[in-house]
Amino acid sequence: MCTSGVAAVAESYKTFNPSAYLQNNYMPPRATFTSEEFAVPWKLRCLADSFATGEIYGHTLIDVGTGPTIYQLLSACDYFEEIVATDYLEVNREAIRRWVHGEDPGGFDWSPFIQHTCRIEGKGEPWKEKEQKLKRKLKKILPIDVHQPNPLGSLLSQPADALVSAFCLEAVSPDRPSFDRALQNVSTLLKPGGHFLMIGGLEESFYLAGEAKLSVVPLGEVDVKESFAQSGYHIRNFRSYIMPPSLKVGVDDVQGIFFIHAQKAA
Repeated sequence: MCTSGVAAVAESYKTFNPSAYLQNNYMPPRATFTSEEFAVPWKLRCLADSFATGEIYGHTLIDVGTGPTIYQLLSACDYFEEIVATDYLEVNREAIRRWVHGEDPGGFDWSPFIQHTCRIEGKGEPWKEKEQKLKRKLKKILPIDVHQPNPLGSLLSQPADALVSAFCLEAVSPDRPSFDRALQNVSTLLKPGGHFLMIGGLEESFYLAGEAKLSVVPLGEVDVKESFAQSGYHIRNFRSYIMPPSLKVGVDDVQGIFFIHAQKAA
């Protein structure tokens, strides 16, 4: 791994603006809930379907690179006793803390995401109950550095039963070898036989978050599958979404989204 490359990535994130990031990716048109032709409902469906299999459960789930978002944890909260949010940036960890503690009344409104998840799960769960359940289970919000061999340092007592990660590793790695190493690093957080659900950008080279223009490692479907196979995973499910022209709104050059469910070798 090129240390200077990783340092440059860290420097570029100093101007990351969580509000701008949420505006760009989690408001209409991308977060339109009338159809799964839109990006956000597609992601929520991938996650809901995976947890609905009943195979992914346990005591602890770690979200690698939570960012300022909670949608990726909505279906997970039914299957784990404890959910650990992690992020490199304090501004993102603070955004999650404020949401959990209800300290940001003017903050981002996640209720449409929670309502949609409850609809597609079809359990008749009132969305407010799911919201409170996730807040209760988000017991830890920790700093993480995926470029370190031990990404959480001494903060984790035992490996997790499952990992989730959305738009993190490819967005903080200066090149493909760094992405592969980051995947191997975070895999140490997962117990043998554990499940890893990852969502990420396909063929993306940059995205905007306020003043910050962040570089991304462009990955194709084959790249993602190769990286997981080389890191000792069995790929259980892989889905891809082609970004329609109407959702290419100039905040990035992403061509699509991948979803992978992979199981670590026992």
